[in-house]
Amino acid sequence: MVRMSAEERRESVIRAAMGEFAQGGFYGTSTETIAKRVGVSQPYLFRLFPSKKAIFLAVAERCLTDMRRLFAEASEGLRGEEAGRAMASAYTLLISEHPERLQMQMQVYVTVAAAEAAGDHEFGEMVRKGWMELWDTVHVALGGDVEETTAFMAHGMLINTLAGMGFPTGHRVWQGLHTIPTLRKDRRS
Repeated sequence: MVRMSAEERRESVIRAAMGEFAQGGFYGTSTETIAKRVGVSQPYLFRLFPSKKAIFLAVAERCLTDMRRLFAEASEGLRGEEAGRAMASAYTLLISEHPERLQMQMQVYVTVAAAEAAGDHEFGEMVRKGWMELWDTVHVALGGDVEETTAFMAHGMLINTLAGMGFPTGHRVWQGLHTIPTLRKDRRS
């Protein structure tokens, strides 16, 4: 058996922690559970990451980075509506094939709100920074139109909410969500 490097172990911790945090959230997930899932001891886990918070921040950052990369790759060489459709399709496929990604996003937002309420702004600062990078990626792909970017992101957050609540895709609340909204004045009815 080949031994993993510390970086490979860190990567395996991030992957395992994403699944655990997606299910239990920051407060409901123990480092013991993460360590067991990875197959390492808790002391070794804390050699890789100094705290549970550091693990969660690494997972949250990965979640946002992966989303940004997904949108950038899906929209590569495209602009405007065509880019929006490609990004929306890629995102829909991601959350349908990997529901833990959507669950993790939701856990990140809940954790930021709880941490901010408790006076801990580190979570929020990192998540807001990552979210703004995601916003900028979408904004550029949509041609730099603020209204289009806002509509795309709002559309995605509504999809997150409906999927998170478990509405089946054929339910009437999904009507109208299978197209990218267009807010440009010249396209409004």
